[in-house]
Amino acid sequence: MSTKITPEDASQADAVSAEGMETGRRVREEIARRRISRQALADMARISLSTLEKALAGKRPFTLATLLRIEEALGVSLRAGSAAQAPSGGDVAPEAMGAYSRSAVTWLEGRYLTVRPSFGTPGSLFAYLTTIRWVPEKACLCFAESGRSDARFEQAGQVSMPNLSGHIYLVTNEQGQYRLAILSRPTIDGGLFGILTTLEVGHGSQLVPAAAPLALGKLGEGEDPQLGLVSPDMTHFAAYREMLNRSTEGDFARLHGTD
Repeated sequence: MSTKITPEDASQADAVSAEGMETGRRVREEIARRRISRQALADMARISLSTLEKALAGKRPFTLATLLRIEEALGVSLRAGSAAQAPSGGDVAPEAMGAYSRSAVTWLEGRYLTVRPSFGTPGSLFAYLTTIRWVPEKACLCFAESGRSDARFEQAGQVSMPNLSGHIYLVTNEQGQYRLAILSRPTIDGGLFGILTTLEVGHGSQLVPAAAPLALGKLGEGEDPQLGLVSPDMTHFAAYREMLNRSTEGDFARLHGTD
């Protein structure tokens, strides 16, 4: 049975393709302006050269996570039509996200070492990077994960900071499917601690709701922490374990009924 493609579907596909082509043109222009190689940009943005090449060639779309990393590396906005899509009051986040001003949240921007328990290897930890920065087109802080050994599960989304709770929320919303991290305000050493709620791969293709403590530590310029699966026999395991333990031992998050 064939699937009928309507004129509206074709028009939407053409628009998506045109936007991707325009984004690719802007990336190529920035590469030429800076006189850097594609490999250098891929390294700066912490994406694979293959991912960059395929996106520039139009063989796959630029994902939000990829674009956020490229924009961070180049220090420019690359998304086509951003001026027309930018919400009013570009320096104040939407009320639904806490109505925080850009100038009031610059302290949160940066790269963070992110640690949580490994879902697949009991007793081990899982480490990756989370980058938080202001995105003018969204008029709010956005986050993007990178450096995950399971790169296809890397998340990107928006940051909500309501005054009522005093907490920081990293929210992924993909067609109504949510993934949420609730974090404390930073400690004196720049740490963010809390809890992650997500979906874990179960039997076969089944997805199962899961929750785990979460810890983020702000990185300085040039810091390059060990990422990926962290097992107890690794030298940096103890430091990462101590960092993660602060989430529950410091009463930043509580996991009830797990004993």
